[in-house]
Amino acid sequence: MKKEKIIIFGNSQLASLAHFYFNHDTCHEVVAFTLDKEWITEDTFEGKPIVSFETIETTFPPSEYKLFAPMSFKKMSDNRKEKFYEGKRKGYNFVSYVSSKATTWPDLDIGENCFIFEDNTIQPYVKIGDNCVLWSGNHIGHHSTIGNHVFITSHVVISGCCNIKDSTFFGVNSTVRDETVVEEYSLIGMGCILTKDTSPGDIWFGAKPFKKEMKSQNIDSISHKTNG
Repeated sequence: MKKEKIIIFGNSQLASLAHFYFNHDTCHEVVAFTLDKEWITEDTFEGKPIVSFETIETTFPPSEYKLFAPMSFKKMSDNRKEKFYEGKRKGYNFVSYVSSKATTWPDLDIGENCFIFEDNTIQPYVKIGDNCVLWSGNHIGHHSTIGNHVFITSHVVISGCCNIKDSTFFGVNSTVRDETVVEEYSLIGMGCILTKDTSPGDIWFGAKPFKKEMKSQNIDSISHKTNG
């Protein structure tokens, strides 16, 4: 079987992990890494060349190569969202990675550029959009929908029939009650118990949202605290 050739965006720990998983658990071949030109300080990463993202299509045309952008939750995943759409504008398709050690069913509906780690349990009738990260050990309940650009850390429980909107973040060990709607840009903190719908941009710690006047705090710094 011919290996599908891909380029990974970044030279972070996430990019290194993606390289490891693709090498050991897929039929894809990582041929290069790519970064914005201003951030390139070395010629290689993980033994592969680093090429400029601005001109990547001249060296690795989208007709022959695909991309994978395993970027973090910073700015509520907006950085990853931006690179995903830049790649799409350049004509690239993105691959997704679903660990062979995750529990899934044949009806799993998943978009592009998703990074799903080991020990996730994803029940039947789940839909996952584009550009999502599900770290290890989560439970995604039946008939739930995960939107685009969502970051779910580890040991998160999303119960059945939930609607998780775009650009949301879930800290470790958070729990979402069944049939809950989590609106876009909601930040669900570490250990949070969510028993009712959120409003867009809500920040939840414990079992209640922050006061409205506190929502102007820097989301990026809060998400760092949430993920330890």
